[in-house]
Amino acid sequence: MFKLDFSKGNGLLPAIAQEYKTGKVLMLAYINEASWERTLETGEAHYWSRSRQELWHKGGTSGNVQKIKSILVDCDNDTVLFQVDQVGGAACHTGYDTCFHKKIGRGGQVTIIGEKIFDPEKVYKK
Repeated sequence: MFKLDFSKGNGLLPAIAQEYKTGKVLMLAYINEASWERTLETGEAHYWSRSRQELWHKGGTSGNVQKIKSILVDCDNDTVLFQVDQVGGAACHTGYDTCFHKKIGRGGQVTIIGEKIFDPEKVYKK
């Protein structure tokens, strides 16, 4: 079986999620060996939450799961690209279609370019 090099990132490797139909970059997260194995077992993206220090099934709470269509690995075996079907249309926990929804212009001005799909206060009940 193929092995990623988890030694380079102190056990964590970057994982980029990309919508397989459009090529849109949805998010960057981190995986450890357990989340990698769970992703391979289930066919849905699992990550390691650095803030909560726990395994995280993307969409486990919101329902906006990421179904794996293919996985690409870089030349050093220390970064993965998950090409996914983003169920529900929202990858970002703030309710946007992508985590990369802020465009920074000259002088640092911010323009929101993403589409808000859901209200996180309703979904996460915070």
